[in-house]
Amino acid sequence: MEALKSAMDQHLDQMADLVQKLSSELRSGLQPAYENFMGFFHAIDWTEPWLMGMMGFHVFLLIVAIFSRKNTNFQMGLFFLTLAGVRLAEILNRILGNNWRSFATQNYFDPHGIFLSAVWSGPLLVIACLILINTLFNLCYMVVKWKRAELKHRARLARDKQE
Repeated sequence: MEALKSAMDQHLDQMADLVQKLSSELRSGLQPAYENFMGFFHAIDWTEPWLMGMMGFHVFLLIVAIFSRKNTNFQMGLFFLTLAGVRLAEILNRILGNNWRSFATQNYFDPHGIFLSAVWSGPLLVIACLILINTLFNLCYMVVKWKRAELKHRARLARDKQE
């Protein structure tokens, strides 16, 4: 019994050591990504009116998506509108990059569109994903409702046939 307990303790010590090594490697591997994100976040003046307006637009769009979740047709229109906004991000980045002096204090619009992808396309894609998930749930609900109606109809036909 003592040998079993010793082997079990040794195994648990090895597992704890492996978990500790894995977590330290994950932390050290994610550290550069975290530092890049924080550098990106602190480099932006979030009090600029056009940025606050864009964030307000995203919040408004999210609220509209949440409150219209029962209206599938409207949700599909909103879904395609958000995807069109993502598609137009490249053109928008070029236009805003050429005219940034008229509304911003610094040029955020690099040729690769990293900034606009993060603050414009990212939230739009999140909203589009939420709409898509909601649509899939509605679709599953409709399939269940349809199958129930079909089973009721078959039961009614079978009952009428017996009579």
